[in-house]
Amino acid sequence: MSAPAAAAGAPAGARTKVLIVDDSPLMRRLLTDIVNGAGDMRVVGTAADPIAAHEMIKALAPDVLTLDVEMPKMNGIEFLRRLMRFRPMPVVMVSAFTGHGSEQTLKALELGAVDFVAKPSQGDLLRPASGAHSASADFAGELRDKIRSARASRIPPCNNADAERPAPASPRMVEARPGWRPAPEDLIVIGASTGGTEALKTVLTALPENTPGILIVQHMPPSFTGSFAKRLDSLCRIHVKEAGHGERVQPGTAYVAPGHSHLLLKKSGAGYQTELSQAEPVNRHRPSVDVLFHAAAAVAGRHAIGAILTGMGKDGAAGMLAMKRAGAWTLAQDQASCVVYGMPREAVALRAVEEVAPLSEIGVRLMSRLCAVGRAA
Repeated sequence: MSAPAAAAGAPAGARTKVLIVDDSPLMRRLLTDIVNGAGDMRVVGTAADPIAAHEMIKALAPDVLTLDVEMPKMNGIEFLRRLMRFRPMPVVMVSAFTGHGSEQTLKALELGAVDFVAKPSQGDLLRPASGAHSASADFAGELRDKIRSARASRIPPCNNADAERPAPASPRMVEARPGWRPAPEDLIVIGASTGGTEALKTVLTALPENTPGILIVQHMPPSFTGSFAKRLDSLCRIHVKEAGHGERVQPGTAYVAPGHSHLLLKKSGAGYQTELSQAEPVNRHRPSVDVLFHAAAAVAGRHAIGAILTGMGKDGAAGMLAMKRAGAWTLAQDQASCVVYGMPREAVALRAVEEVAPLSEIGVRLMSRLCAVGRAA
């Protein structure tokens, strides 16, 4: 098998330099073996705590850092906060995804980490392979993909060591036209991956209470989607929840696909009802953006609006093309505001996108389109 292509932004043939920060000797060895087993990356150093990592970053100039959360001398969250203030760089969190770990990792993404990987338990690593898969092989593949994604990501520079990392543009808060209400058949569907947790926060916090129902796929493990939905719900004017099976899609509510299932929909009277499926992954993902978008094309057709946000890979591009062909209006986040311009780029390349907009404007564009074609109450 040929070696994977070099990460975007790297010189041809250059291998991504990775620094591993974890207090467990076993995990440092495991991560080193996984990284060095890929042809396009190599470990340049390992550190047992953030104090040692600080000196190694200066000496080794790694391209990507993998970072644990719970460590001696300084926890990973505080180290990440300081790192992103004084020397921003791509960081992949490698953490145990307990309830507390989920909250901490979401905080890390808010502080600027590019992505995260669930640290496997020792029992998972020792469990025999099932069919063609094993926990260790799945973890290795995911970690390598996330490191490649991090290398390709856009990390804003910090030119002044005394200044905070530049903040993303604030979203414009949106108010619907006076007297306007969504029709029962109106629907918004959104897909995102790498960088999507913060992108979705930007979009959803801009929206007013009287939006149509919103269905969301964000690539995320099962232990995260509930916490993520609750976090968004505490910040937004709309209600945000993890999607269940057979729920009636209500206006003013966003439904986040659970990390273990595809999210689809079916007609229910004049509106819609959610469906969850544990069918095989699509584009290596479950939930998959393509699955949601294809369902929206088939069920909602021209009454749907689709938005594709930052993310690595091509998931959602084919589904967005199906939506456009079914008469839906489609929108993609622009390259300048994406953490990783992968999924939107693929959708644009397929000519599946009606409009491209910066992240801070996407909420405005969604509501402008709805009000332009909507009916007054």
